[in-house]
Amino acid sequence: MAATRAPNELSAIEAAQRIASGELTCEALVRACLDRAEARESEVGAFSFLDPKLAIETARRMDQATGPRGPLHGLPVGVKDVLDTDDMPTGMGSPIYAGHRTRTDAAIVAKTRAAGGLVLGKTVTCEFAGAAPGGTRNPHDLSRTPGGSSSGSAAAVADFMAPLAFGTQTGGSMLRPASFCGIVGYKPTYGTFSRQGLKFAAENLDTIGLFGRTVEDVFYFADALLHRPYAPPAPLTRPRLGLCRTFLWEAKAQPEMRAALEAAARQAEKADAIVTEFDLPAGFADLSPARDIINDFERTRSMTWEWAHHREAISPQLTGAIESGLKISFETYAAALRRAETLRRELDVLLGDVDGLIAPCVNGEAPVGLHYTGDPALQGLWTILHVPTLALPAARGPSDMPLAIQIVAPRDSDRTLFALAAWLRDAAGVHLPQPHKGS
Repeated sequence: MAATRAPNELSAIEAAQRIASGELTCEALVRACLDRAEARESEVGAFSFLDPKLAIETARRMDQATGPRGPLHGLPVGVKDVLDTDDMPTGMGSPIYAGHRTRTDAAIVAKTRAAGGLVLGKTVTCEFAGAAPGGTRNPHDLSRTPGGSSSGSAAAVADFMAPLAFGTQTGGSMLRPASFCGIVGYKPTYGTFSRQGLKFAAENLDTIGLFGRTVEDVFYFADALLHRPYAPPAPLTRPRLGLCRTFLWEAKAQPEMRAALEAAARQAEKADAIVTEFDLPAGFADLSPARDIINDFERTRSMTWEWAHHREAISPQLTGAIESGLKISFETYAAALRRAETLRRELDVLLGDVDGLIAPCVNGEAPVGLHYTGDPALQGLWTILHVPTLALPAARGPSDMPLAIQIVAPRDSDRTLFALAAWLRDAAGVHLPQPHKGS
């Protein structure tokens, strides 16, 4: 007989169903998540703010509430600490904002609460969603990075502290930590979720995304936030997949990433997918420098006040980006924006012959050490293209650390993205076991 799972080990959908049927209380679920955090937080360091008393009181009120319940009723959610919360500080990973409070929730946080979700706590972010790490450790191996900048959200979900969490992606801040931590990370089509209440890094790149332990959980979360009735991803028959190694393959993809992607392509073919080589035209190599220009130039705008008044408190990593951005002319920046939009329109046409792409997600396994959150290049080229992408756990590397492949769909085809992810997992067998439970 299989062992009974603790409430915090349930999928988000299972937990929601049990709460709706009366088999599980919101308080019991929240207490299980808090117990897990108490046992592991000193090692993992996923949260920048956690108030157990507030969380339990909120859960009790939810259990006592009468009337209609939203689809996220009682589900604990981790919120990346660059998103405003009216009842918790928003520190943005910087001493400049230590203890900073806002009077309102970010729009996406307000949507979560309106759908019944319970904000469990604020999760650690790299400084201003950039490159300077916040101290979170990978729950699979505490000597390794969990990725960034959505470090705490990915670690909390992977380590069973919360079933769902928010992240943001400017370069690779959703998909990289999802791959390193062995969970599902979803960066939607640019603009899908309102960014009101988000501290911008780069406004033409920043995208709010979602973490969960299953494809369905993330899809369920997205539907709740978009006021859509949830239905499982539509079944596919003979999906058309492009195998896109990208122009960064030789320079960036390590042997374990190459093996994982090619194995996924073979498995898909055996499951009757139509898999074709998909080569980005040579001009798409402009994406990486264009993203760097946009990122650094827009960093100078978003950080104008902090640079003027608290320059000494800004990390060397972010200082370098700002100094780089200050050297970029507006004309160069505008040209990068135009080039990006030209390539987006070109990709829209190229993707007309496939349902989606499979591509490398990260260079390889999570690096050892906490000083560096990993290379964003393989995620960043798709971020600037504004297409929806998803990190699907697919393999383990030579040190038994998780690896994801990246699934890409055309702009505004996010439902197709989820359908492809579910098909690859179920029909092609591309998946990892559940994240291990640590100590």
